[in-house]
Amino acid sequence: MIDFKRKGLAVAILATVGMAGCAGGGDESDAAGEGRETIAVFTKNQTNPFFEVVRTGAARGAADMGADVVQYIPTRPDNIPEQMSQIEDVVVRRPDAIVFTPVDTQAMVPGVEQVNAAGIPVVNITDPVLGGDIVSFVGCDEVTLARDTGRYVLERLGGAGNVVILEGVGGSVNSNNRVSGFMAAVEEFPDVTLLASQPGNFQRLQALQVMENLLQTYPEIDAVLAANDSMAMGAIEALEAANRPALVVGLNGTQEAIDAIKAGTLLASGDCDGFNHGCLGAMAAVRHVRNLPVPDEILIPITVVDETNYQPLDIPLEERMCPAWETFAGE
Repeated sequence: MIDFKRKGLAVAILATVGMAGCAGGGDESDAAGEGRETIAVFTKNQTNPFFEVVRTGAARGAADMGADVVQYIPTRPDNIPEQMSQIEDVVVRRPDAIVFTPVDTQAMVPGVEQVNAAGIPVVNITDPVLGGDIVSFVGCDEVTLARDTGRYVLERLGGAGNVVILEGVGGSVNSNNRVSGFMAAVEEFPDVTLLASQPGNFQRLQALQVMENLLQTYPEIDAVLAANDSMAMGAIEALEAANRPALVVGLNGTQEAIDAIKAGTLLASGDCDGFNHGCLGAMAAVRHVRNLPVPDEILIPITVVDETNYQPLDIPLEERMCPAWETFAGE
């Protein structure tokens, strides 16, 4: 196992994924079949469409391997006490493994340590947890994801203009990484002015409100760099209400982003494929339980999705298929 106290990497709980989902405590309706592994899958909230994609991928990946899942989702978005309570429930129920996205990368370290003490293996996906022992981390390089997406929109501006950044949850690792990537892109263009960088907490409504205030403060905004697609949608709504043009990009490659790209309201979305976060996290969890090799880290390739290349993602979520394990992780 990886000791993140030494390596400072992210932590995740391995989980095999089936097709059931639930908020609050685990869903008993997904009782495991005889001889089948049960994987507990933890995600951060029900409000961000990205995590629905992750949950669906995990369920598909587990089902492909003949395993079952129980989904754990806080009823209040990103709520630390609630996720801690769910972890305590899992320790009692003792699934075969956990696939884990922490609501807070530092605050959930004690929760991972509880799971470690119970002897339940953990695969960390999407957001790296900053302590405890994990089997593997599945995610992407979010600094590069944001840098490449930011660079794309700034090139479309001709390397000059006024821009704003919509950050995620203040102090969170994934928000910090994404903002760092956006900032790196801005620094590549001397004629680009960063007017403001403000948190929208990864939520559409909050981003809309932040964007409304920015539009009142700044008479000319040429581009909006949003740290996820939900905030990009909120920014677009504010821009349309104010009848103000601007290029907008988001991150995550969600279906709402694809629809907005098709409609011409969103320029692009940086995608590191949340569906495969779920797929490969669940597959890694099942493989570990079955004493099959699992790498310490699986990084998902990054794509900037725009009007020229969105087609492979424009299919119903329930029709998507998990990749072969060997595609990303070898034998």
